Amino acid sequence: MNSIVGTYECKVDAKGRLLLPAPLKKQFSAALQDGFVLKRSVFQPCLELYPMQEWNAMMQKINKLNRFVKKNNDFIRRFTAGVKVIDIDNLGRLLIPKDLVTFAGINKDLVLSSAVNIVEIWDKDLYEKAIDDSVIDFADLAEDVMGNVNDDDNGVS
Repeated sequence: MNSIVGTYECKVDAKGRLLLPAPLKKQFSAALQDGFVLKRSVFQPCLELYPMQEWNAMMQKINKLNRFVKKNNDFIRRFTAGVKVIDIDNLGRLLIPKDLVTFAGINKDLVLSSAVNIVEIWDKDLYEKAIDDSVIDFADLAEDVMGNVNDDDNGVS
């Protein structure tokens, strides 16, 4: 699957259903029949929506871990905690299970934010806090993370 693009605001109803925005549904068109996996984020109070193809690729990496190493076993247990297989119905809706709604602090207003090959599902207020530039200097973060990455032979990123 190619990278997913966009940040979208939407609402979740009282039953925990959200209607995918049309541009996002279009990007998922090839993945709709295979389904999705919804899980807790490792680092943030949000959810991660994996197209099944991306989830399977992640599981191939995780399956290479030696299960006789306690840290690996602990990681696998925590990484897969609360994982749910999710389908998107014909109307473009997906149901967020109650335990995941609680984990992510989801109220009514949501932000769906692309994160390369997955989509993060955030409560809108928590998302705004997470991207608040006053907490982290994004310029410093960008330099630390991407400053030494040179993909081209000519040294230009």
